[in-house]
Amino acid sequence: MKNLYEVVRRPLITEKSSALKDAQATVAFEVHRDATKPEIKSAIEKLFSVKVADVRVANMHGKVKRQGRFVGRRPDWKKAYVVLKKGEKMIEFFEQA
Repeated sequence: MKNLYEVVRRPLITEKSSALKDAQATVAFEVHRDATKPEIKSAIEKLFSVKVADVRVANMHGKVKRQGRFVGRRPDWKKAYVVLKKGEKMIEFFEQA
């Protein structure tokens, strides 16, 4: 992985990730399926100028979806939970202007 924006695809804004963000200083991201924990850590540190304490990853399996009699499948993807170090500012995705 060369480009930081290839490693980190997008932040995950869900109820669970919002609760983790408030309680444990943990932020969730969708990342490239081939990205490793050190690559994810360095990409987050460079993109958001924060220090990362820990990275946990989970491989998510794509759902099977139907459209009438036709069956399709969503792609598999990887989720990363990034724990920030104590005293670091929280990453804000929807900052007020």
